[in-house]
Amino acid sequence: MSTAEPPAARGSAACRARPARSGRAPVLLVVSLVALSSLVPQVPAPAQQPRPADTLAALRSVTTPVPFGPGEEVRYKIKVGAFAIGEAFMRIPRIDTIRGVPAYAIEWTIDGGFPGFPIRDRLFSWVNTETLASLRFRKETHNGTRRREIEFYPEERRWLRVDIDSTGVLPTSLPLDDVSFVYFARTLALEPGTTRRFDHFYEEKGNPIILDVLRRDRRKVGAGEFETIVIRPVIETTRLFAADGRGEIHVSDDDRRLIVYMKADLPLVNLTFHLEEVTEGVPLAARGRSPPGIQAATHPRRPPRSTLSRRRNPVPGKAPS
Repeated sequence: MSTAEPPAARGSAACRARPARSGRAPVLLVVSLVALSSLVPQVPAPAQQPRPADTLAALRSVTTPVPFGPGEEVRYKIKVGAFAIGEAFMRIPRIDTIRGVPAYAIEWTIDGGFPGFPIRDRLFSWVNTETLASLRFRKETHNGTRRREIEFYPEERRWLRVDIDSTGVLPTSLPLDDVSFVYFARTLALEPGTTRRFDHFYEEKGNPIILDVLRRDRRKVGAGEFETIVIRPVIETTRLFAADGRGEIHVSDDDRRLIVYMKADLPLVNLTFHLEEVTEGVPLAARGRSPPGIQAATHPRRPPRSTLSRRRNPVPGKAPS
């Protein structure tokens, strides 16, 4: 069993308040994978400060090498059993700047539901292009009637819940939220037969996350047929991937690390996500080392081929040898 490095030292100061979690876990919080450790000591939370203004579409030259980038968009079909109940989209439309730091602006949208029970959830995450740590997270549910927005200050080890004006201590200087977990996971080298544990979720009660890498497989979906690596996350704060569940995530066994297929067995319900369409983005050029604590695995880029150009529905290739 391989593990992340020893977790960061935690201070004794208690949060003045904890970020509230909705009773229904986000449907797309299904891909929480491996994290890292920080050796940065606890910094006491300072007095609350006004939110600084952001400038948009700025880009710094130092980034962490990753298999995704601006322009990427993927679409999923959501099913319950054999019945399609909606669609989900995952997008990186641009690079923003949050408090002077370049960040991937990531958007997730879920549209669907049952008669009399519509679902429209929107999740947003701004992720530091250099460290992959979360800088801001926003969630809107029930057609925007419920909202949660959190600012993360990793260098100060604190969070600020904007919508209810509360603050508290981060358990790590490299926090990951519901969305950034998924994208960080795509940077990892996944070896079947290994298990990992990590403690970098921004809420203490969400740690640790356990990841079992089960096997290699082949999965046919609307976007094509993919060689995949099958993983089983254990996330106790979600009903989708509790320890006694049988949830699985199939990640493409190539340099793109696409989420090809996901399933979660809930009481009386089998929920699945099927990759239907892909538009590949342009990864940012890496001109620096990965920061201490986050060891982002890089995957060799494939040689250009017309069938694998950045277009919708690229023909999937086999894993590189």
